Amino acid sequence: MKKRIAVLGATGSIGKSAVDIISRNKEIFEPVLFGAHSNKDELENLSAQWPSASCVLSGETGGKEKLIQAIKDAEADITINGISGGAGFEPSLAAIEAGSDLALANKETIVMAGELVFRMAKEKNIKIIPVDSEHSAIFNLINAHGGQNNSAVSEIILTASGGPFLKLSIKEMKKVTVQDALAHPTWKMGPKITIDSATMANKGLEIIEAHFLFNMPPEKIKVVIHPQSIVHSMVKLCNGVIYAQLSNPDMRSPIHDALFWPKTSALNLDPLNFDSLTLEFEKPDTQKFPMLDLAWEAVKKGGLYPCAYNAANEEAVAAFLGKRIGFLDIPRITSYVLEKNWTCTSIDKQIILAADIDARKLANCGI
Repeated sequence: MKKRIAVLGATGSIGKSAVDIISRNKEIFEPVLFGAHSNKDELENLSAQWPSASCVLSGETGGKEKLIQAIKDAEADITINGISGGAGFEPSLAAIEAGSDLALANKETIVMAGELVFRMAKEKNIKIIPVDSEHSAIFNLINAHGGQNNSAVSEIILTASGGPFLKLSIKEMKKVTVQDALAHPTWKMGPKITIDSATMANKGLEIIEAHFLFNMPPEKIKVVIHPQSIVHSMVKLCNGVIYAQLSNPDMRSPIHDALFWPKTSALNLDPLNFDSLTLEFEKPDTQKFPMLDLAWEAVKKGGLYPCAYNAANEEAVAAFLGKRIGFLDIPRITSYVLEKNWTCTSIDKQIILAADIDARKLANCGI
């Protein structure tokens, strides 16, 4: 029997990579749902290729509700959530409620509500498999050394490319343009995540995500700059040995791993060429990239602070992309929002959604 696949954000960078993996394995996978926000033409192309799959355009009037219902009706074995930003939160919950495993590229789901998400996943007995290249690497490395009972792991080391402004001074970063920030040196991604990479907010979100995914204290989650994006992350075991996962930067690899998990299968992508490979590592400059320290602060405080971090960053990035603020205003606005008291002892879906709205309103006051 084929594995039934739902692809959310099907016309974005993650979705296109997922469709490529599905296309390579038609005898194994059956797409049952494609969701897109506004790219009607590409969604229609997917419908023509797989006429039995449901297709939903969530950006239309009532489209969000249609997508949630379609997720519930799809009876997918695994749902790939490649939606960008906080918009992916409710679709993730819908997939979990429907009893579908979740291949999660939408890190905001866990950043906003990690405690709630994993409680629901446990109740539904479903697996959450990370698709971020960094967390996919950690997931596989931990599973190779004792599984999710990760008592052997003493430290998680997230690698970061450093983005396009790694060598710039703070003074120079004040003058960068949207076009400059969108010119990522190693990855081809959507605009929001590309800006996040430039500010290193993406790594901040990944710090929070790693805390919840791997039940790891924030102080044991480290970040190292690695411009080549070949080492996708590392784990340090209690004996001091460090294990790393290496591959060319291609999102098809972690998507392939998630869809085939817990098994594996051949994937014919370009292999590493060690004859011309140089790997560099350096400590991140948190003065230049304050979104890192803000993320560590948010996850240590807990409650609704991670949700507020995500919402503030999203609003600030949208304002930057709209050329309403400068690049360095993104961490300023995020810090401004986090100054509010986001303490909360009981978290559910409605509390998360309300905090998300409040944090966005506050961020726009700072803009």
